[in-house]
Amino acid sequence: MSSEELTKESIIRTVKEQNVKFIEMQFSDILGAVKSVALPTSNIEKALDEGMFIDGSSILGYATIEESDMRAQPILSSFQIYPWTCNGGIRTARLLCQIYDHSGYRFKGDPRWVLEKMVIKAKDKGYDVNLGPEFEFFLFNLDSRGNPIAVPADSAGYFDLMALDKGEEVRKHIMLNLDVMGFDCEASHHEVAPGQHEVDMRYNDALTVADRLMTFKLAVKTIALQHGLYASFMPKPMYKMAGSGMHVHQSLSGPRGNAFDDPSGKFGLSDVAMKYLGGLLAHSKETCAVINSHVNSFKRLVPGYEAPCYISWANMNRSALIRVPAGRGSKARVELRNPDPAGNPYLQFAMMIASGLNGIEKGTYPPDPVEKDIYHMSKEERRRNKIDSLPENLGQALEIMSGSDLVRRTLGDHIFEHYLKIKGDEWDEYRTCVTDWEVQRYLSQL
Repeated sequence: MSSEELTKESIIRTVKEQNVKFIEMQFSDILGAVKSVALPTSNIEKALDEGMFIDGSSILGYATIEESDMRAQPILSSFQIYPWTCNGGIRTARLLCQIYDHSGYRFKGDPRWVLEKMVIKAKDKGYDVNLGPEFEFFLFNLDSRGNPIAVPADSAGYFDLMALDKGEEVRKHIMLNLDVMGFDCEASHHEVAPGQHEVDMRYNDALTVADRLMTFKLAVKTIALQHGLYASFMPKPMYKMAGSGMHVHQSLSGPRGNAFDDPSGKFGLSDVAMKYLGGLLAHSKETCAVINSHVNSFKRLVPGYEAPCYISWANMNRSALIRVPAGRGSKARVELRNPDPAGNPYLQFAMMIASGLNGIEKGTYPPDPVEKDIYHMSKEERRRNKIDSLPENLGQALEIMSGSDLVRRTLGDHIFEHYLKIKGDEWDEYRTCVTDWEVQRYLSQL
């Protein structure tokens, strides 16, 4: 049954036929954590009709206690049965929800609504937004109590096979389960660092991809635990090791197909593609606090680990922020390389689309590509080539974001203000924390 065919009646019938016992009603908080309430399927008809009432004041970044009554309305097309079962073999399905405020309007603090509006804006301009993420994560061992420890589950490296790659079976089970759900995973492999893995999702429209990523994270963690391991999306969990990114391949399609393709254009890219690319570059600093949303995110964005920290673009150069992969025609696209898997995909994707569309609107062309390895350039070389840098830490990123009209317009005042407050508190807590490194370095010396 395709998502387009799903109705209240077909969902109820499927639940009975497949012996589904629970429905998880899911939505996202401001930082991308999945919130869920499990309902017995005996209540499914009422839930499909009326949705579920929630206390918004208890959800991070949602509402005050004075305006806390909200309704989570299920999106029928999002109904899917988990291929795996819970403890005791209990079959469970999920329904993603749209959030409505106490007045019955779409809630401005719902991250999914932010992305929906950007998708609508693109459609109004004649474009569909297609995204394809490369999703990286680590598999760690568990201690005797079942708690994760910072010990990689294997010592393999890039593209290694069994028996070095002890996560291969986990990745295969992840892909098999997601394939049953129709998620179109293209490939998987071991990444550079010990215990690090990658699963690539086939491109699709932006909203579908964001929805799938929310469930993808749940699937990865669930299946890893079934194998006695813990999956972490922390961008940089180990010192002097590669961090985990979420490179996002992006293109626009229109009535004539891929709007980024132009065989006669410079680099084989259309004027639309170049201006979209220019927008991504121009707004990369002000959107960084959303695309790289944690203190730890910036530990990954350092030279030497193929993680971009310099604002530039290239065709093949992997030290650039944006790379244009080799494919043209229907495969013409740009690859943004600074996103990481720890953020909220609804907000991350909204920032990317807003930046690209603004580039098209304003006619923002990028500078010439930089094909030389920027990591090995001196400061003076980067200055001569006018290569700027991304913010060095979350504090800098938030300061730049706070003055951005583009980010405020895209997120809306509610999320913009709440996000700055939540992340500002995180930064203040981090910058005043005395770390083990400081104690080991200074305690006996000073």
